[in-house]
Amino acid sequence: MNIFKKIFNWGIILILSIYFVLLSMVASFGYFIKPAKSDCIIVLGCMVYGQEPSPFLKERLNEAIRLYNLGYADYIIVSGGKGKGEDISEALAMEKYLIKKGVKKEKIIKEELSKNTYENLNNSKKIMDKMNLKTAVVVSNKFHLLRAKIVTKKLNINSTYSGIFVKRYIYHEVYGFLREPFGLVKYYFHYAF
Repeated sequence: MNIFKKIFNWGIILILSIYFVLLSMVASFGYFIKPAKSDCIIVLGCMVYGQEPSPFLKERLNEAIRLYNLGYADYIIVSGGKGKGEDISEALAMEKYLIKKGVKKEKIIKEELSKNTYENLNNSKKIMDKMNLKTAVVVSNKFHLLRAKIVTKKLNINSTYSGIFVKRYIYHEVYGFLREPFGLVKYYFHYAF
């Protein structure tokens, strides 16, 4: 009976060790990765409240505007379908927000079919291929960027990344970081091979 207890304890230690290694990978990637000049910026979808982008989505869009205004890219691809409780697609809500902030409509490309990160990037890649756009800056929350990298690598998207951290929603951000190792494992086994 003693041997089973030891195996159980070592199993718990191993699982916790893997979790904390993944957590440190998520955090370090999110904080140290830098964007590079590209053909387009891809803003990954996030919750819309009715027709209004959620605070996280607004911050992603503000980061895209910042990069666009600094000349990082000529186009912004906004990616996200219509989810539960949303009156319009995330992409349409993003487009409206960007236009309100001064981005020209012809510089915004909507992708309105996706329901998750993989679909966001897969559908955005199809748009890039059609428009002969070779490189992208992917914008999301810092905790989400390593997972996005797994997908961009799988899809052969030549990309760099730029992340946001919304301080006024620090509890949500911390929760996102703590939850992300599980999402990372799921995406890695589902999409990396």
